Order: sequence, then structure tokens, then C-alpha cells
Amino acid sequence: MQRIAHGRHKADKRSPSTGTRTVEFLRLSRTPRETFHTHHEAPKASRLMQFLRIARGRTA
Repeated sequence: MQRIAHGRHKADKRSPSTGTRTVEFLRLSRTPRETFHTHHEAPKASRLMQFLRIARGRTA
């Protein structure tokens, strides 16, 4: 027979959050990030011509 422990787990006894982590998350989400920013170049004419050729079903 298994006994059910009465009471709360240690994690359930912590003091309520002050919202600091949420405030920091929102602050970081509003600031522009340059770490993962990538520049997308316009496709070159030859690359575009090859793409259109393939899209039309023509082989080289």
C-alpha cells in the first residue's frame, strides 16, 4: 500500500515572484538584436536566370 504524503513540495513553498524575470524578458524582446541579424543580398541576374530556367522545366 502506498502512502500519500500530505503537504507541499519544496518547489511549491517558494515566495511569490516579483516579476523581475518577466520585466527583463520584455525589455530584451524590445531591444533590437544584432547578433543573429543577417543581410540578404538581392539575387544576381545569372542566379535568377538559372532559377527561372529550372522553374520552366528546361535542362542545361
